[in-house]
Amino acid sequence: MKAVKCRAFYRGVHPHDMKYLSNQCATEVMPAPKVAAISCSQSLGKPAVPVVEVGQEVSIGEVIARQDGAISSDVFASICGKVTDIKDLVGASGATEKFIFIENDGREDTKYFEPLQDFSPDAIKKRIRDCGIVGLGGAGFPVAIKISPKSPVDTLIINGAECEPYLTCDHRLMLEHTDEIVRGARYIAKSLNVTNIIIGIEANKPDAIAAFEPYDDIQPVILKRKYPMGGEKQLIYVCTGRKVGLGKLPADSGVVVQNVATCFASCEAIELGKPHVERIITVTGKAVTTPKNLWVRIGTSIREVVDYCGGEKEKPLKVVQGGPMTGIALSTYDVYTHKTTSGILLMTPEEAKRDDPTPCLNCGKCAEVCPMHLLPMNTAFYATAGDFEAAAKYGNTLSCIECGACDYICPARRPLIQSIRATKAAMRGKKK
Repeated sequence: MKAVKCRAFYRGVHPHDMKYLSNQCATEVMPAPKVAAISCSQSLGKPAVPVVEVGQEVSIGEVIARQDGAISSDVFASICGKVTDIKDLVGASGATEKFIFIENDGREDTKYFEPLQDFSPDAIKKRIRDCGIVGLGGAGFPVAIKISPKSPVDTLIINGAECEPYLTCDHRLMLEHTDEIVRGARYIAKSLNVTNIIIGIEANKPDAIAAFEPYDDIQPVILKRKYPMGGEKQLIYVCTGRKVGLGKLPADSGVVVQNVATCFASCEAIELGKPHVERIITVTGKAVTTPKNLWVRIGTSIREVVDYCGGEKEKPLKVVQGGPMTGIALSTYDVYTHKTTSGILLMTPEEAKRDDPTPCLNCGKCAEVCPMHLLPMNTAFYATAGDFEAAAKYGNTLSCIECGACDYICPARRPLIQSIRATKAAMRGKKK
């Protein structure tokens, strides 16, 4: 179908996208690591429980940890070899996670499922669950749950916005694996019993937009270059005109949203029986020697990934896992990739100015750009004082999507996202 323009959504910001550093870099397959350290916390929800023992031999695609509860996902070996250790480590987020260490023995034996023959909605959902597919846009929500909504839906939106600056892994995937994304979207649509499929792609990717126009059953929508255009609620509104209220889910408005990489992984799970053992990661920033888009096995050391790209061209001021707006600043390269790791950014002082925060100016800019119409300054004010209940109440913090627009625009350089995350963590702790 011929691409159409989207509606406008108000608020948001216009950061420099910096995609020119890597958007012309075709994907490369990085060699398997000598040792993979695979976290049992690979999705939103409860960590998986290890089902292997030290000394056990495993193959690629073999289950090494089982999901625990409804919101969890199975974890699989990404290399062949021997389990050498199972221990707790501090992950990139600062939380303690259980890791399973596998020493590579050089084999490439796989233990996949049989290709799916039954394409009924229930069979598709089961296969996606069995292969441990999670949302690859960043949240990591188990896809099998997301495609089993309690409310009836009539539309599937494929998120190809990739509005986060620097990241180009989804762009390259759309160019190089268009048909697999389309087939994956069709499988997901079938599981939902819907026929209306939309794919939203930002206007700075005209080649990707053109790649999807030949398909008669998918409507490409040209999204304006604005951040956070790829947020679920923003994407739903600009593509369909439907609004998702605070505290509501997309399915409550008749829509399910899935990322393009999720569609690709779902296609491989259904057609090849391939569990989630690798993903594309963008390695970029002016401080890395050679920016690349890489297929990387889950559990690969960030240090190995950076070394494969030639290492540091100059000393970075900040290293970020993910994108610059929503990612996590790393204090060390000795952390490991997850299913949701989309990028590794080595940012120079020019790119990552780290000014000391000053007192709030009461300018209100953080509220002006908030796509959720919240009051981030209230969250920061009360959180700084340690009153997290007031922070959540007067900032409506639990509705925040943590896009980082407020942090980006704040002239006082207040750590607004830090306050928001601290408030959410405190409220989750109180709920437990």
